[in-house]
Amino acid sequence: MRKSALNNANRGQFNFGTVLGILGSFVFFLGFALLIPMFISFIYDEGVWHTFLYSATIAFVVGGALYYSFKPQHELRVREGFLVVSLTWLFLSLVGALPFVISGILPSYTDAVFETMSGLTTTGATIFNGTTSDGFTNPQIESLPYSILFWRSLAHWLGGMGIIVLTLAILPLLGVGGMQLFQAESPGPTTDKLTPRVQETAKLLWGVYVAFTGVEFLLLWAHPSMDWFDAINHAFATMATGGFSTKNASIEAFDSIYIDTVITIFMFIAGINFAMHFRLLRGDIKSFFDNRETRFYALITLISIVVVSASLWLFDYYPIGSAIRYGSFQVVSIITTTGFGTDNYEVWHTLGAFFLFLLFFTGGCAGSTGGGVKMVRWMIIIRNSFREIKQIVHPKAILPIRIGEKTVDPNIQRTVLSFFVLYLVVFGVGALIMSAMGYGMQSAIGASIACLGNIGPGWGEFGPTDNFAQIPYIGKWVLILFMMIGRLEIFTVLLIFSPTFWRQ
Repeated sequence: MRKSALNNANRGQFNFGTVLGILGSFVFFLGFALLIPMFISFIYDEGVWHTFLYSATIAFVVGGALYYSFKPQHELRVREGFLVVSLTWLFLSLVGALPFVISGILPSYTDAVFETMSGLTTTGATIFNGTTSDGFTNPQIESLPYSILFWRSLAHWLGGMGIIVLTLAILPLLGVGGMQLFQAESPGPTTDKLTPRVQETAKLLWGVYVAFTGVEFLLLWAHPSMDWFDAINHAFATMATGGFSTKNASIEAFDSIYIDTVITIFMFIAGINFAMHFRLLRGDIKSFFDNRETRFYALITLISIVVVSASLWLFDYYPIGSAIRYGSFQVVSIITTTGFGTDNYEVWHTLGAFFLFLLFFTGGCAGSTGGGVKMVRWMIIIRNSFREIKQIVHPKAILPIRIGEKTVDPNIQRTVLSFFVLYLVVFGVGALIMSAMGYGMQSAIGASIACLGNIGPGWGEFGPTDNFAQIPYIGKWVLILFMMIGRLEIFTVLLIFSPTFWRQ
């Protein structure tokens, strides 16, 4: 699919006007999102409501000017779609950072962009409650205005299903060429269209997303330790597999088995392809449970919970109930790349901690809100490895790779293998850059995979009880790029750095 897409993209002259026009529409849409926290500020009688009004006004002016100056007149091609997606996530982060700066909460624009990109890409890495490289102490999360906390969580929720997919659902002006944006933004090696029209597909996926968010919100709100504000923020972060909390100690601050259980279940749900959820809700139970990726995801999750919980019980001497509680929460949180925490996994016994580290390289299902490599890619990689072993024994045999009853196209196989190699290369480059800044191996590796995998917490100086405030500003911009690369699945961003992409 990627090869044919590039071939088509190379035909004809590149239309920058179309790109800028569509980019303007996304920025304009962000203005409406920026107005929502303003009402939260009114509810809690905060004095920062003007922060969001000014930010929204800037978004309306800039977005509107771009759209009306370069109103799309031509069908969007694949190559232009990839550029629109990459620039959209960057520009939305640049504009979405304004409330942090205008309010004076973050004097550093770099820190503001880092926090916003972390939100939109559902990474969940934060610079709050830490001291920057130039000695400024960022405020603690609990001391932030409610409206700012809500904006962080809302950025999660919008980025989870994808701002572009949302915009396709509500803005008919992007109906032409919309599939190019949908393919470029949607996570996973394949895009599951539920209907012939991409607009209808986007609406259906968002409908399921909203429904699950609403159910989780009500379940969390039912617990006395969570008011409606905590409940909606954590529902947003859970379904987006983001990880921003309203507490410095994350979910651990609530110290509730009920809350841990609800969030664990909904993190697991968010890690499943939302097209599968739609089919299940429509009554197609067989299709849901017959899906090989969903079953593989459930199997890996179950095995991981057993291993990690057993390690906590046998070596860290947790009671069996606590071992299952904390082990299952941390496993599901890391596999789905949510990044919520109820325990400090860095102090666990080596077996449990290292096994959890391996899960940093997994990810949920394709078509979920999670980041990472994705389960379907691991299925193809594993089956390809076994196929190669058989091929050595039977060199003349034709041995296709199958997932269920479907044969995996050789082009998809090559794309998956290329993705995996590039993923490891980018991860290695990130670790080397962090090492060059003076961080130890564990911290460098942790920062790189935490941002590339959109997980949030990492290891070493960036563990579950730490933050990213201390990183030099140039390092933060590197990690900002890594968060975007990880969210847009490597190829979408790296393509624009390829000479082939710009060749007419």
